[in-house]
Amino acid sequence: MPKIGMEPIRRRALVDAAIAEIGRTGTLDVTVSQIARKAGMSSALAHHYFGSKDQMFLSAMRAVLNSFGTEVCSSLRGLAGHKERILAVIGACFSEQNFRPEVVAAWLNFYVLAQTSPEARRLLTVYYRRLNSNLVHDLRPLIGTRAPGTARAIAALIDGLYIRQALREENLTGAASVALVSSYVESALSQEARP
Repeated sequence: MPKIGMEPIRRRALVDAAIAEIGRTGTLDVTVSQIARKAGMSSALAHHYFGSKDQMFLSAMRAVLNSFGTEVCSSLRGLAGHKERILAVIGACFSEQNFRPEVVAAWLNFYVLAQTSPEARRLLTVYYRRLNSNLVHDLRPLIGTRAPGTARAIAALIDGLYIRQALREENLTGAASVALVSSYVESALSQEARP
């Protein structure tokens, strides 16, 4: 007889294990058995909850996106200044929670999955649109019509730093990454101030 209320706990444990295993191996070529073992469950139970490995990966992707979204909302709460809000979004991208090696590896693999999975592509599109919307909303009062292009450049810098971190070619810290992207923001904002 199954324990009542265990399903959400087990689902979350499997999602966390999927992220950890993707991070450990650096690929989506992990088995349901590996993920289930990491979560302390049988692969049959993992299949029962998710149906397929792809559904488990998509659930892991949703968990990463939800965590990021929650952190962005929390970071923006109470901030009124446009520049402060932009820097808060950048800070959330490279926070301790979101810039952990296993999460960075998951992001890189989700980008790959989005090339073949319409659902993964849809989730990444939602992420990009929200990030872009947050950035443009606060850039527009500061730099006017240059806001959309600057927002795309900021997003590209963030993606590039995630890719470098995933490839482990550099030992990037969250703080160093924030400083790099913030430096670009400062430069972009100062261009408008020039005569």
